[in-house]
This record gives sequence, structure tokens and C-alpha cells, in this order.
Amino acid sequence: MTTYRNTKNQLPTPDLETLNEIFTPLPFEDRIRVLYQHFRPREVLFTSSFGTRSAFLLHLISRIRPSQPVHFIDTTFHFPETLAYKQQLADQFGLNLIDVLPDSIQNRITTEEEWWKKDPGTCCMVNKVLPLKPVKARHKVWISGLMAHQTDFRSQLRVFEKQGDILKFHPLIDIDEGEFLYHMSYHNLPRHPLEDKGYGSIGCEHCTMQGEGRSGRWKGQAKTECGLHPTEV
Repeated sequence: MTTYRNTKNQLPTPDLETLNEIFTPLPFEDRIRVLYQHFRPREVLFTSSFGTRSAFLLHLISRIRPSQPVHFIDTTFHFPETLAYKQQLADQFGLNLIDVLPDSIQNRITTEEEWWKKDPGTCCMVNKVLPLKPVKARHKVWISGLMAHQTDFRSQLRVFEKQGDILKFHPLIDIDEGEFLYHMSYHNLPRHPLEDKGYGSIGCEHCTMQGEGRSGRWKGQAKTECGLHPTEV
């Protein structure tokens, strides 16, 4: 594996196209290491949903940058199994966890009026997108575990994309399902407990059903993303 010199002084941040030229040829682990040569640690945002594909990137980050904060958006609608899995991985990997909560009044309204039934887009906006907005404003680059093979939208993404005022960083974007499964097995990483019950992708309890891949997310709705990763970049 390539070894990179550890320096306290980050290099000047290149533009988007130059970043992709630098990072795309690198193996995914080296991409994460080199990221901190171009961005200060306080400029780097990392979020995790603790879903079926989360353990792999969490494990990598914990090995390469163990002090990196891991933000978890607690919508208050997660499966109990997800919350238990979150704690399991936090303990196993020694994660520096930070919970991000929605506005309590808006969250209570979405609960009482069951917005996930009549307006799931606004429900996601109130409980996921808006709570993260001030957190994003404090950072320059956002580490995301999206993989190209997951959806048509994700298949169009590059290692770096511009999303509003922040750069999205996708170190795993070009790994395939086989490579992902190999690394999960090789490192003996724990799987989400709901996978054995037929859940391929897991979000909030109200809007997640059993199904392969992401087919169980917002089933029957004209919706494929929660809004954190908009379908236009």
C-alpha cells in the first residue's frame, strides 16, 4: 500500500476537477488518508446512518482517523435494532459519536400527524435535512459512503461532487458488491441485525420495508433518496 507523508500543514485545496484527478486513481483507503492532506480535520464532516452498508466505512475511518467525529441523525424514528447496532459499532470501533436531533416541536408534529404517510418528503426534510444544515455549514467536505452500484443516481457520481456550499467525498463510489462483501467478511465486520430478516437497506421504521437493495425504501412512493443526497448535483 502506498504510504503518504503525514504533515500538520494541509496543502492548498485544489478545485473540483483537480481533486477528482488526484483522488480517482487512488485505492479507497488511500483516498481517505490523502483527504486529510488537503483538508483540516475540523473541516471534515462524516455522517453515518448505521444501515446495512455502514460498518465498512466506519471501520475504515476508525483505523485511519480514529478521532474523526461521526454524526448520526437521530430522527427518533429509527428501528430499535439500528440503535442497538449503532452502539455495538461505537463500542467495537471506539467511535467519536455525535447525535444530531431535529427540532423537538417539529418532530412532535410529524409524529402526531404521521407525515411519513401523507408527505414523506417533508418528513425527511424536517427530521433529517434541516437538523444537519447548521452542521454542514461548519465544514468544507462531507465524507459519504455512497456506492455507484446502489442506484442509477449514485452510478453517475464521482469521487468528489459539489453539493451547494459543501464538497461531497465518495471514497467507496467505485467498489462493487463483491468487493464490499469480501471486505466485510475479511475483517469479520458485524452486519445489521435486520439483514437476516430481509431488509436490504434500512432507514426510518415507518418508511422501510423488506426488499433487496434499496427496493424497500419508501415503497410505493415516488421517492428514492431522503434529501441528504439530492438527485441533482
